[in-house]
Amino acid sequence: MILQIIAFFATFCVMEFMAWFSHKYIMHGFLWKLHADHHRKDHDSWFERNDAFFIFYAVVSMGFFVLWQQNYLIYGLAIGLGIFAYGFTYFMVHDIFIHQRFKYFRTANSRYAKALRRAHKMHHKHTGKEHGECFGMLVIPRKYFKQ
Repeated sequence: MILQIIAFFATFCVMEFMAWFSHKYIMHGFLWKLHADHHRKDHDSWFERNDAFFIFYAVVSMGFFVLWQQNYLIYGLAIGLGIFAYGFTYFMVHDIFIHQRFKYFRTANSRYAKALRRAHKMHHKHTGKEHGECFGMLVIPRKYFKQ
């Protein structure tokens, strides 16, 4: 059981790296067409093409559940839940707290919350796929705490 818990937390932590990597090299790379509308306000829908990335990681998470259920991977449940937990956290932080797709957490003003907003604002300062910064989500460079 302890190894399952370790696998869950390790997966959650690895997902921060995966979010940074996929954001920097995939979303701002060869799949920019899916991510571009997230950096612009010229789309009419509440949904963005960028939301396809959530669907991708949800399918990956479900795949690990299936591997566990079929007894192909003993840690499949822990890994699938780790991916799910990170995705849920990402949704809460990115879509609800930062972009206010739902009007919650508007008054959160802790030092971390301010640094998170500041870092994300710097990321969106660049509307093109080049010259971006702050591609991760939960791990924030120290400089954004100091301002």
